[in-house]
Amino acid sequence: MTDFDENWNLATRAIRVGHERTGEMEHSEPIFATSSFVFGSAAEAAARFAGDEPGNIYARFTNPTVRAFEQRLAAMEGGDACVATASGMSAILATCMGLMQQGDHLLSSRSIFGSTTVLFDKYLARFGIETTYVDLDDLAAWESAIRPNTRLLFVETPSNPLTTLGDIRALADLAEARGCLLVVDNCFCTPALQTPLQLGAHIVVHSATKYIDGQGRALGGAVVGDSRLVGEEVFGVLRTAGPTMSPFNAWIFLKGLETLQLRMQAHSLAAGQLAAWLQTQPAVLRVHYPGLPSHPQYELARRQQTAPGGIVGFEVKGGRSGAWNLIDATRMLSITANLGDAKTTITHPATTTHGRLSDAQREQAGISQGLVRVAVGLEDIADIQADLARGLDAL
Repeated sequence: MTDFDENWNLATRAIRVGHERTGEMEHSEPIFATSSFVFGSAAEAAARFAGDEPGNIYARFTNPTVRAFEQRLAAMEGGDACVATASGMSAILATCMGLMQQGDHLLSSRSIFGSTTVLFDKYLARFGIETTYVDLDDLAAWESAIRPNTRLLFVETPSNPLTTLGDIRALADLAEARGCLLVVDNCFCTPALQTPLQLGAHIVVHSATKYIDGQGRALGGAVVGDSRLVGEEVFGVLRTAGPTMSPFNAWIFLKGLETLQLRMQAHSLAAGQLAAWLQTQPAVLRVHYPGLPSHPQYELARRQQTAPGGIVGFEVKGGRSGAWNLIDATRMLSITANLGDAKTTITHPATTTHGRLSDAQREQAGISQGLVRVAVGLEDIADIQADLARGLDAL
């Protein structure tokens, strides 16, 4: 990686890694808006295509702006390689396509994003890959569900939207002992709060659309890991199938990484204050937030993460009607299923992010009709509370 000092701390890596200055000596990273690259000779073109010589070939899989983002995120996660993709879902798809084959078994947490469940059950199943689901926090269930043909263990921790945690170190040890690979969706924490590779995970996936961007501007994803699994196998899927991140989006994410640590600390601080306040509200039945001592995995969160994160889930009286009335009563909060934005967002998971699941699947995942998810933004916390209070008072 260009100008990369192994002794640099996270904040420095987030600002300095990946940028190769051109002859113009620019200070900010440029956007290479080009579909192709020119070779000095036919021999050089042949060597590039054959992989005998490094360098740019075609922007579907080689672009300097995208490469800068990949190198920077890999350095922050502690990985050797990163493959940037067009979205978070394409990052998960590329990982599965690159590392699995017909007849393999996928063992997943039940507490994952709804679209990930659909990907596993509807689309991977068409190609002979079977998926089994277990509770994220039940290590014994993970161990008993592993088969001889289990290839991947897939977890999202903290989970969406109940903020349940998986013990990454314990799951990594289990995967290692049983010859599997542990894949961790690190979307909610980012490397600013959690580094799964340092806890033994083999692969980290991201939806860069969320906190890495930080302002809801662009779609993107990423896969981080070692030079073989990610640098060769997952990269091969990108090169051939082309779920490619655009240079402009990569530039946005580069700028997002520069402020990621500061933003994640601010999100966590505000979310902690909001979660504590929600616990005092009569209309709130339960609050899900790993920074609360009442959270069943509070101690694990303190060991595994540097801060609890910016997502708060809470259940209100009145089921779906109560949740919808609360959401509709807000005036400042944005009613949208996206998260990781500077603007606070609010959504009803049972009918949005997890709306494509069956009633039985939602019940197994603990997604009740009265559950509301708030992704706490960077507005003044008093204003966020005042906006929610309008709906809570009505309940």
